[in-house]
Amino acid sequence: MKPEVYITRPLPDKVIAEAIRHFSLTIREDTTPMSPQACIDCLHQYDAVLPTLGDPFTAEVFAQSHGARCRLLANFGVGYNHIDVAAAKTAGIHVTNTPGAVTDATADIALTLMLMTARRAGEGERMVRAGEWQGWHPTQLLGTHMTGKALGIIGMGRIGKAIAKRAHFGFDMPVRFFNRSPVLNPGVPTEQVDFTQALDADFVVIAVPGGTDTHHLIDSAALAKMQPHAILINIARGNIVDENALVAALQNGQIAGAGLDVYEHEPSVSAAMIAMENVTLLPHLGTAALAVREEMGLMAVANLHAFFEGKPLPNLV
Repeated sequence: MKPEVYITRPLPDKVIAEAIRHFSLTIREDTTPMSPQACIDCLHQYDAVLPTLGDPFTAEVFAQSHGARCRLLANFGVGYNHIDVAAAKTAGIHVTNTPGAVTDATADIALTLMLMTARRAGEGERMVRAGEWQGWHPTQLLGTHMTGKALGIIGMGRIGKAIAKRAHFGFDMPVRFFNRSPVLNPGVPTEQVDFTQALDADFVVIAVPGGTDTHHLIDSAALAKMQPHAILINIARGNIVDENALVAALQNGQIAGAGLDVYEHEPSVSAAMIAMENVTLLPHLGTAALAVREEMGLMAVANLHAFFEGKPLPNLV
């Protein structure tokens, strides 16, 4: 009899086809995060769960799931701050994720946001779509030339290194970075510096994991250390940035602009930021390429398959 697996969101057809070869599937068709009660229910009803961003497997959920049937949460995504891993372990539930598959796609979005914000691309597209463009002239929508500008990266894991590679080789940007532990091989000529020094750059990109340790890492004090012409980019997790502080910094001219793919209260986005032309806002597109989402899903399925075969988990958190 095949193990029963619950998939909390619709996934690409290729992933479902592979999963159904090995497991008896129940697929939730809703695209929004599950409720805490739904999380509790599925822990009791299935042998394993394939959750994703926003599904709140919190300590409270595990506390109400004594004797749970589920033994594995095979997370779809590299980030797992929506899962209390320590509480899961106490409950006897393993947690895996999908590192590697997301690296290049997320780094690409970081560069997209840097270019769009620096070159005022969103503002320009809105002008064209509104029928307000009256033709080229020498002083129209003058933005920031990105080549050669200094980049500060907060977090030098896989994604941080991929961003540094693109910035260094593609745009001749000198790179410095902050990381809580030493990074012996960042992959490009760069310098590991303290947090304040990393913020002192023309572009600052956030690439640290979400969680309690990084909640509001970028607050009013951090933003005050940035340069007035600097642009802040967040492709990590929304609550790493204190959005109220960011709005104030943008309104006061404390920094020049921001590019965001994630939000503190996602999917709610600050009305003040929506009104600003110097802010680029994307709907969490970091890994939104079919090949990438397929690879993520197949990695999650591989974690499930290894578990039920009694083999070492490839991506145990």
